[in-house]
Amino acid sequence: MVHRPAVTGRRAALTALGALAATALPAAAAAEPTPAAGPLPSAAQTLGADRPSAQLLRALERDLGLTPAQASRRLVNEAEAGTRAGRLRNALGDRFAGAWLRGTTSQELVVATTSAADVPTIKAQGAKAAVVKKTLRDLQAVKRKLDAAAARVSTRDTPLWYVDVPGNRVVVEAGNKAAAAAFVKAAGLDAKSVGVKVTANRPRLMEDVTGGDAYYIDGTARCSVGFSVTKGEQAGFASAGHCGKQGAKTTGHNKAEQGTFQASTFPGKDMSWVAVNDQWTATPNVKGEGEQKVQITGSVQALVGAAVCRSGSTTGWHCGKVEQHDTSVSYAEGKVDGLTQTTVCAEPGDSGGPYVAGVQAQGVTSGGTGDCKNGGTTFYQPINPLLSEFGLTLKTAEAESPAPQDNVAQTWAAGRVYEAGVTVSHAGVRYQCLQTHQSQGPWAPTRTPALWQRV
Repeated sequence: MVHRPAVTGRRAALTALGALAATALPAAAAAEPTPAAGPLPSAAQTLGADRPSAQLLRALERDLGLTPAQASRRLVNEAEAGTRAGRLRNALGDRFAGAWLRGTTSQELVVATTSAADVPTIKAQGAKAAVVKKTLRDLQAVKRKLDAAAARVSTRDTPLWYVDVPGNRVVVEAGNKAAAAAFVKAAGLDAKSVGVKVTANRPRLMEDVTGGDAYYIDGTARCSVGFSVTKGEQAGFASAGHCGKQGAKTTGHNKAEQGTFQASTFPGKDMSWVAVNDQWTATPNVKGEGEQKVQITGSVQALVGAAVCRSGSTTGWHCGKVEQHDTSVSYAEGKVDGLTQTTVCAEPGDSGGPYVAGVQAQGVTSGGTGDCKNGGTTFYQPINPLLSEFGLTLKTAEAESPAPQDNVAQTWAAGRVYEAGVTVSHAGVRYQCLQTHQSQGPWAPTRTPALWQRV
């Protein structure tokens, strides 16, 4: 189902689509050594953005109003921008205030800093500089205070709060100004430190195995499969936590016995995974336009402003843009943190289904507002925290990775989720992560300058 928050006054539904997310660059950043084996792949080549499927391009053309050439260019631009943003994040350090994309083909990367002295460094990477007052860490600290307050007070009339990176502020969406003011005060924050948006929308859950296929929970509710995963030798799939509790039984789109929920978290987070029986085979596929398959090759997190597409058992394949990361949503059933907000439409039954950026897994449908006739807003639970939380490995088209390992170790290993900025060692050399992702077998730092920077 899809979750939607409740509101006072005119009622609208935010649906959780459930059973129904001036220092110069280090010298190493300028150029990585080229191995004798040949030139290193570009970011677009590493992430598969240079070879999109026809159905993905058609959906981007339809939902974002693009020409075929614009859709192709957008995917390449977004892949390359993610790497440049990661390098600048590392170079700016504590002064970094976020990055986002603009333009029909995402041709403009904007990187924010709190120091005007960083402008030349940002421009040198082909990005536009924005000098702002608050660092990303400052904004995240404000949001954490709201998160803490939400554990103590009702958020029925303040269903949404998030870091607005392009606006360089934290925003609370509420049914009225008084409710927002009370929530901000409860968090111990100055009213001027938080923006307020009054809205009638309230996210709700929608009850209703290739990603996007329907599955049924205990014979009553319906959700959508997210992404195929493995845990050791056990195959299964990731989905939304509100779709079912641990121990709940599932049947597939054909009503055949399928599996059992091994773990489920909701509220707080909206994540779960189902172990399937030997009659089901996990694949790297997500159902795209016209029943065509999109093959997932990794889970590199997309920037704000990037194009993202979703598959669901109610409404099929739809696309939009990433609006905000790290959004907190207060559904009628409880609060969920760490979601990503998008402009993609969805409806009840789409819950748990997959979001992809190109061929990179992004997350599973949680909730939203509106529908696919009139448009709306949706939220997804990012996939990388889900994989890390449950010790899962994403099923990908290019390689099988070993099971995830403890994130405490600093030696690079396949199957581990790495956050942007983390430093690891590999082959006796230190590297810093540029983009959050779960490492795939072929993605060793020496061969993926799109994801790792030598330091």
